[in-house]
Amino acid sequence: MNKLRFWLLETRPQFLILSFILAFLGTAIAWYYGNVIIWHALLAGFGLVLAHASVNILNDYFDFRSGIDQAAKRTPFSGGSGILPANLLTPRQVLWLGIGCFVLAVPIGIYFVVISGWQLLPLLLIAAFFIVLYSPVILKQPWPEWAAGAGLGALPILGMYFIQTGAYTWQAAVACVPSAFLVHNLLLLNEFPDVDADKIANRKTLPIAIGRKSAALVYFYVNIGVYLWIIAWVATRVMPVWSLLALLSLPLSIRAINGALRSDKPEKLMPGMAANVMNVLLTQLLLGIGYVIAHFLG
Repeated sequence: MNKLRFWLLETRPQFLILSFILAFLGTAIAWYYGNVIIWHALLAGFGLVLAHASVNILNDYFDFRSGIDQAAKRTPFSGGSGILPANLLTPRQVLWLGIGCFVLAVPIGIYFVVISGWQLLPLLLIAAFFIVLYSPVILKQPWPEWAAGAGLGALPILGMYFIQTGAYTWQAAVACVPSAFLVHNLLLLNEFPDVDADKIANRKTLPIAIGRKSAALVYFYVNIGVYLWIIAWVATRVMPVWSLLALLSLPLSIRAINGALRSDKPEKLMPGMAANVMNVLLTQLLLGIGYVIAHFLG
């Protein structure tokens, strides 16, 4: 029984909440523009959770192999699951768990390519590229945070939308940008405590490449960009006015920005990281609720 618990904890289930909210948001956007098949949304959401779990697990595996896990100071938001350093599972078991989650997601993707259209295939291939290469390759390139924003922000929204509508539209592209910004910043702020450990594996995250102070400014501008983007596209009537519900998360955003700008003080950074996670989840949840309300009110 304990072993099963360790397998579950290795997926970092607290972070998989993001995938459920992304699935909800993508489906809500599709529903606003047309009809939705609920069981398709549930199946696609399950596939997204498997893909996300695979990224988490493989990241843990490569962090352990590179020595990052042993050097990192674990926090509730960074530093890995702690399963491998504690010898609760073997590296081989973790590697196969990550591969297994990825393999289980593949037939779900194939199913939706068959019923929704081949145009979904390039998106899924790009997503697979991000999953497989994120830890061993992408994190060693300059500005790797963009890949997280694209792969676990924009692409899930576009994929959920395409599965329901059979098309990509510029309205859906506009609607997925806040998610890309938010997930970019989710990774960015979580990297702040890991700077010294990440250097061991020759990673080039923004806090390493340009320093914490400059990275904090990038975090600030991207976070503010989320709200300006929503306001601008509501003003041009591309996003429904109920999308402005997402602005209710602004106090969390401000708290997270304060933590980033004062990252030299742990008593400020840790609450900021907590607010960052809540901001990412709540903003997208509120945005999805806004699209649902807009659907019912026409």
